[in-house]
Amino acid sequence: MTETSTAPTDVVRRQYLASAARDLNALRATLAPDVEWTEMAGFPLAGTYRTPSGVTSNVMEKLAEEWDDWAAHDDTYVADGENVVVLARYTAVNKATGKPLAVRVAHHFVVRGGLIVRFEQFVDTAKVREAMQS
Repeated sequence: MTETSTAPTDVVRRQYLASAARDLNALRATLAPDVEWTEMAGFPLAGTYRTPSGVTSNVMEKLAEEWDDWAAHDDTYVADGENVVVLARYTAVNKATGKPLAVRVAHHFVVRGGLIVRFEQFVDTAKVREAMQS
Protein backbone atom coordinates (compact mmCIF):
# COMPACT_ATOMS: atom_id res chain seq x y z
CA MET A 1 0.00 0.00 0.00
CA THR A 2 1.33 3.41 -0.90
CA GLU A 3 0.24 6.61 0.79
CA THR A 4 -1.09 7.98 -2.50
CA SER A 5 -3.02 4.90 -3.59
CA THR A 6 -6.67 5.61 -4.37
CA ALA A 7 -7.60 1.91 -4.44
CA PRO A 8 -10.69 1.55 -2.22
CA THR A 9 -9.10 -0.95 0.19
CA ASP A 10 -6.02 1.27 0.60
CA VAL A 11 -8.16 4.33 1.36
CA VAL A 12 -10.18 2.39 3.95
CA ARG A 13 -7.01 0.96 5.50
CA ARG A 14 -5.60 4.50 5.86
CA GLN A 15 -8.79 5.46 7.69
CA TYR A 16 -8.30 2.62 10.22
CA LEU A 17 -4.60 3.50 10.66
CA ALA A 18 -5.47 7.16 11.26
CA SER A 19 -8.14 6.15 13.76
CA ALA A 20 -5.74 3.85 15.61
CA ALA A 21 -3.16 6.66 15.76
CA ARG A 22 -5.87 9.08 16.95
CA ASP A 23 -4.84 11.31 14.02
CA LEU A 24 -8.09 13.09 13.22
CA ASN A 25 -6.51 15.20 10.47
CA ALA A 26 -5.35 12.07 8.63
CA LEU A 27 -8.75 10.47 9.19
CA ARG A 28 -10.58 13.51 7.78
CA ALA A 29 -8.25 13.36 4.74
CA THR A 30 -9.78 9.96 3.82
CA LEU A 31 -13.34 11.36 3.80
CA ALA A 32 -15.14 13.08 0.93
CA PRO A 33 -16.46 16.61 1.64
CA ASP A 34 -20.03 15.26 1.30
CA VAL A 35 -19.41 11.99 3.19
CA GLU A 36 -22.41 10.25 4.77
CA TRP A 37 -21.29 8.36 7.89
CA THR A 38 -24.00 6.27 9.55
CA GLU A 39 -23.70 4.83 13.04
CA MET A 40 -26.24 2.05 13.57
CA ALA A 41 -29.60 2.59 15.26
CA GLY A 42 -29.26 1.53 18.89
CA PHE A 43 -25.57 2.51 19.00
CA PRO A 44 -24.94 5.36 21.49
CA LEU A 45 -23.94 7.71 18.65
CA ALA A 46 -26.66 6.54 16.24
CA GLY A 47 -27.28 8.80 13.29
CA THR A 48 -25.86 9.97 10.01
CA TYR A 49 -23.10 12.55 10.07
CA ARG A 50 -21.90 14.63 7.16
CA THR A 51 -18.63 16.41 6.36
CA PRO A 52 -15.25 15.17 7.56
CA SER A 53 -15.25 17.46 10.62
CA GLY A 54 -18.84 16.46 11.40
CA VAL A 55 -17.78 12.80 11.46
CA THR A 56 -14.74 13.29 13.68
CA SER A 57 -16.44 15.68 16.13
CA ASN A 58 -19.65 13.63 16.46
CA VAL A 59 -18.14 10.15 16.38
CA MET A 60 -14.40 9.84 17.09
CA GLU A 61 -14.17 12.69 19.61
CA LYS A 62 -17.34 11.51 21.43
CA LEU A 63 -16.02 7.95 21.63
CA ALA A 64 -12.78 9.27 23.17
CA GLU A 65 -14.81 11.18 25.79
CA GLU A 66 -16.78 8.11 26.89
CA TRP A 67 -14.32 5.23 26.37
CA ASP A 68 -10.70 4.50 27.19
CA ASP A 69 -8.60 2.90 24.47
CA TRP A 70 -11.43 2.72 21.90
CA ALA A 71 -10.08 0.76 18.94
CA ALA A 72 -11.49 -0.69 15.75
CA HIS A 73 -9.42 -3.70 14.75
CA ASP A 74 -9.81 -4.28 11.01
CA ASP A 75 -9.50 -8.02 10.54
CA THR A 76 -10.84 -8.95 7.09
CA TYR A 77 -11.46 -6.92 3.94
CA VAL A 78 -13.95 -7.92 1.23
CA ALA A 79 -13.84 -5.61 -1.79
CA ASP A 80 -16.11 -5.36 -4.82
CA GLY A 81 -15.37 -2.30 -6.93
CA GLU A 82 -16.06 0.82 -4.90
CA ASN A 83 -17.57 -1.24 -2.04
CA VAL A 84 -15.36 -2.38 0.82
CA VAL A 85 -16.74 -4.43 3.71
CA VAL A 86 -14.51 -4.80 6.72
CA LEU A 87 -15.09 -7.43 9.39
CA ALA A 88 -13.65 -5.95 12.54
CA ARG A 89 -13.74 -5.80 16.33
CA TYR A 90 -14.23 -2.93 18.74
CA THR A 91 -12.37 -2.99 22.03
CA ALA A 92 -12.53 -0.36 24.76
CA VAL A 93 -13.25 0.27 28.43
CA ASN A 94 -16.20 2.45 29.35
CA LYS A 95 -15.03 5.38 31.47
CA ALA A 96 -18.24 5.60 33.53
CA THR A 97 -18.59 1.90 34.40
CA GLY A 98 -15.06 0.53 34.02
CA LYS A 99 -16.54 -2.35 32.01
CA PRO A 100 -14.62 -3.68 29.00
CA LEU A 101 -16.11 -3.97 25.54
CA ALA A 102 -15.15 -6.57 22.96
CA VAL A 103 -17.63 -6.91 20.11
CA ARG A 104 -17.57 -7.98 16.45
CA VAL A 105 -18.62 -5.42 13.85
CA ALA A 106 -18.98 -5.05 10.12
CA HIS A 107 -18.34 -1.78 8.31
CA HIS A 108 -19.49 -1.02 4.76
CA PHE A 109 -17.56 1.70 2.96
CA VAL A 110 -18.15 3.19 -0.48
CA VAL A 111 -15.01 4.78 -1.94
CA ARG A 112 -15.03 7.04 -5.00
CA GLY A 113 -12.19 9.14 -6.36
CA GLY A 114 -9.88 8.05 -3.57
CA LEU A 115 -12.22 9.22 -0.78
CA ILE A 116 -14.80 7.55 1.46
CA VAL A 117 -18.23 8.84 0.38
CA ARG A 118 -20.37 6.54 2.52
CA PHE A 119 -19.96 4.46 5.68
CA GLU A 120 -22.44 2.21 7.44
CA GLN A 121 -21.82 0.45 10.75
CA PHE A 122 -23.27 -2.91 11.81
CA VAL A 123 -22.69 -3.86 15.45
CA ASP A 124 -24.32 -5.76 18.31
CA THR A 125 -25.60 -2.65 20.05
CA ALA A 126 -26.79 -4.64 23.08
CA LYS A 127 -23.17 -5.55 23.87
CA VAL A 128 -22.16 -1.89 23.67
CA ARG A 129 -25.02 -0.81 25.94
CA GLU A 130 -24.20 -3.63 28.39
CA ALA A 131 -20.69 -2.19 28.87
CA MET A 132 -22.24 1.23 29.52
CA GLN A 133 -24.63 0.08 32.26
CA SER A 134 -23.55 -0.18 35.87
